[in-house]
Amino acid sequence: MRLRLALVALSLVLLLAAYFALAWQWSYSDGERAGWVQKFSRKGWVCKTWEGELSMAVPGSLAVERFEFTVHDGATAEQINKLMGRRVALHYEQKVGLPGSCFGETRYFVTQVVLTDEVPLAPNIGVPNLPAVPAASAASR
Repeated sequence: MRLRLALVALSLVLLLAAYFALAWQWSYSDGERAGWVQKFSRKGWVCKTWEGELSMAVPGSLAVERFEFTVHDGATAEQINKLMGRRVALHYEQKVGLPGSCFGETRYFVTQVVLTDEVPLAPNIGVPNLPAVPAASAASR
């Protein structure tokens, strides 16, 4: 009887582990969003993840859309921190079926960040992507 109960418990644990592995590897969708990272911080009580918010300008409009995202990779988080305040394109994968917030607060996981040139707001009007200002000269302002 104990052996049977142990086998049932082990089977349930293995099925649950297989489900999490499949949900983590499989992406419901993927794509890119471009804008300015306006908020980025490492959060969590037990499971620490990088959580951020991308502000996207809608061409030809005054509306601003926000895109909330999660980053697990430390190298990607470091790149995003270096490019704060500059226009970037974030490549993301949307994961569904992951329970709780231990995997992240969002279901959009950023895997890559690329610096972009400028955003066209209207015909012949754009916002240039300014070069990074070294920390020493920014502090002297």
